[in-house]
Amino acid sequence: MSGFSNFSEFYPYYLTEHSNRSCRRMHFIGSTLVIVVLLVALLTGQLSWLWLMPVVGYGCAWVGHYVFEKNRPATFKHPLYSLLGDWVMYGQMLRGKVSF
Repeated sequence: MSGFSNFSEFYPYYLTEHSNRSCRRMHFIGSTLVIVVLLVALLTGQLSWLWLMPVVGYGCAWVGHYVFEKNRPATFKHPLYSLLGDWVMYGQMLRGKVSF
């Protein structure tokens, strides 16, 4: 992994690291669970639920990488770009631009 000057350079690499459909599905599940946890915390006023957000989000994503994709998550070298990539890919999956 080389350095990237901006997210536009990083994102094509990010997609190559998510070529396995099951890995992408695990990311989608994890991101959806992050949204659910956030909503539950906000709607109930129980902000203690927020600690679950990284657990469910990264937990699902990392299972996808280690079990299905057989690679190391880009989060370890590019944490901010990877987090942004997760949400861009999530949106593209919802719109049908990236397949499930």
